[in-house]
Amino acid sequence: MADSRVETISRLAQWKIDNFGPCSYKKSDPFKVGIWNWYLSIERNRYLYIHLFPEPSRASKEHPPIARFILRVSNTGSSRRFYISPVHERLLRTCDDFVWPVDTTFVGRFIIDVEFLDLKICPLNGGEASSIWPSDGKLQSVAAQSALQCLSRMLDEGIHADLTINTAEGTLRAHKAILSASSPVFQSMFHHNLKEKESSTIHIEDISLESCTALLSYLYGTIKQEDFWKHRLALLGAANKYDITGLQDTCEESLLEDLNSGNVLERLHEAWLYQLPKLKKGCLTFLFDFGKIYDVREEINNFFRHADRELMIEMFQEVLTIWKPV
Repeated sequence: MADSRVETISRLAQWKIDNFGPCSYKKSDPFKVGIWNWYLSIERNRYLYIHLFPEPSRASKEHPPIARFILRVSNTGSSRRFYISPVHERLLRTCDDFVWPVDTTFVGRFIIDVEFLDLKICPLNGGEASSIWPSDGKLQSVAAQSALQCLSRMLDEGIHADLTINTAEGTLRAHKAILSASSPVFQSMFHHNLKEKESSTIHIEDISLESCTALLSYLYGTIKQEDFWKHRLALLGAANKYDITGLQDTCEESLLEDLNSGNVLERLHEAWLYQLPKLKKGCLTFLFDFGKIYDVREEINNFFRHADRELMIEMFQEVLTIWKPV
């Protein structure tokens, strides 16, 4: 029947009913919104009852929808009246899951509009429902992922690379713009009339080729977790040398995460060398507050022979603080 058809555009569905009597039931044809087919049905028994439900299918069984929507009913006469529902949010499986009673005497021709504000998939095994429509956050995530893929290709394939990096073990190709945007030190090299600007070559010979590759991967946003962990100390040194603040902070947080008796003295040295207050405080707390100083008794003598005098004073003051009488 012609008046069973539901027109859809975007997230709106509209059902125009040409003939509906005082005691009738009518069901629409299926219409698709999102990944589901839907039905509207109406019946009159004092009130006008409007049902909205998904078509029984594999999609609605395995991925039942949580719909957030508004309904509107209006007549088509010259004195047009509207009945607008509150915003509903329901898990919809069957025709009994949602019904809206409308106290109206509409007969003959009228219109039912449904606006879907959101549609989420309800996971059968629990967990948080996820929207099928991209939000601003998802759009940003998709855009960021696309940008990272482009940057990865630029680095891996040397697309329009205009910079050569010489390390002690080989050379790498990169882009002045990327390095300049990441580091004020690199930016200064290429902005002023320094030799790096003229030759389009820089020398990074104090870290290995592999570590320099990891550094570039970080600057291009494509570094893998295992590569970051493997080259943390080298990356920390590069971050300090080239004033890459974000990388230095990330390295500091990471070095604090896996502190243990086997590495605490090395980490304390790095913290002092690169002026990392959180890491230094963490190392001192680990050694003195938690008593791990006794686990490194054999290593501590060698550490003191090479430690900076001011660091030794700080360690001594930490001991006095711990042993201070209450």
